[in-house]
Amino acid sequence: MKTLYIECNMGAAGDMLMAALLELLPEKETFLERINALGLEGVRVSAGPSVKRGITGARVSVTIQGVEEASIDVDMTEGQNDHDHQHDHKHDREHEHTHIHHNLNHTGIKDIEKIVSGLPVSENVKKNVLGIYYLIAEAESQVHGAPVTQLHFHEVGNLDAIADITGVCLLLEELAPDRIVVSPVHTGSGFVRCSHGILPVPAPATARILTGIPSYGGKIKGELCTPTGAAILKHFADDFGSMPEMRVKNIGYGMGKKDFEAANCVRVFLGESGEYEGGPNGCVSELQCNVDDMTGEALGYACQMLMEAGAYDVFTTAAGMKKDRPGVLITCVCDVNKADSFAALMLRHTTTFGVRKSILSRYMLDREIMTIQTEYGKVRMKNGKGYGVTKSKLEYEDVAALARENNCSIGEMERRIRDAINYLKDE
Repeated sequence: MKTLYIECNMGAAGDMLMAALLELLPEKETFLERINALGLEGVRVSAGPSVKRGITGARVSVTIQGVEEASIDVDMTEGQNDHDHQHDHKHDREHEHTHIHHNLNHTGIKDIEKIVSGLPVSENVKKNVLGIYYLIAEAESQVHGAPVTQLHFHEVGNLDAIADITGVCLLLEELAPDRIVVSPVHTGSGFVRCSHGILPVPAPATARILTGIPSYGGKIKGELCTPTGAAILKHFADDFGSMPEMRVKNIGYGMGKKDFEAANCVRVFLGESGEYEGGPNGCVSELQCNVDDMTGEALGYACQMLMEAGAYDVFTTAAGMKKDRPGVLITCVCDVNKADSFAALMLRHTTTFGVRKSILSRYMLDREIMTIQTEYGKVRMKNGKGYGVTKSKLEYEDVAALARENNCSIGEMERRIRDAINYLKDE
């Protein structure tokens, strides 16, 4: 399995991710020519070598009308309150260009959609670019307390972000990894100055995007992870955690603009993880709560609401509770990025006053759903492969519907369907 591991020990930003991935390509100049031919007015993307703490990597520069944006970290230590502290090499700064008013120099989400739709790239790249931008817009919407349609993005920051995001999406399309794993994200700490004033690190939009993702602050003062970097990671990551066992074929270093006591870079590893060597290839959130004062009907309804909302699985387990009361343990397995919404559903539909959350690694077979036309009607079959295992399973709802139509048992209907499928294979 072609695996990409992204190490974010010094956070992540759009230009750093693009630089790291660019290092994995043999023809870097060809890619730069392609991205500079996208037609983004006034935008120029360049790349060159950069050294951080003795490590050589690539640094990507995105300029608009010849100007590159910069961030300003703020030293809030005693005696230096509200004094700007700028580094010789500045981190990219695409966020906090969001305002809730109309201005000739600002564009709305519809304008961004129009720009992206006109890019000479594949539909898949356009879909990914917009998906990432929607994550940023939704986070800014929640931070500012206004609908996404009322947000307007500063023209310069907007073009800078579009270039970064499109560059990463193009590179990932070319590299085509089967699985992307991301380390816990270092956000940095302290404060940063933006158009709204001085904000804590991680900035509000970044913190919102990183909800449900392993992250930490650390001792380094400064903004390490930007909203664009966070949104790219959230959109593409299949899993978050330590580096899986893999046979590394190539390594890329994407350098940031700031200098810190640690090498300011995003490091990426591209290689192969075998069926047995890759370890867990996914992760889920497991939400649990204990109740001892709900009826069977109410429990059933709560589980049904969770399943209808898209939970991977919901089940109950008999539990002995305090004061020797019999109770029930409710477990909901869901997408890591949707844990908050499912926890809210559990609080709403059960009598519990608290929900526990764990993030678990899991081993998953590669899955494919196919629809087969048989003499009895259409039936879906789930096929799984991986870890030296191959298996298939007929969709229960389809088998049950056909069993009712043909007035036979589930077992008999499944046997007939499998015989029909085997017959089709033999032809």
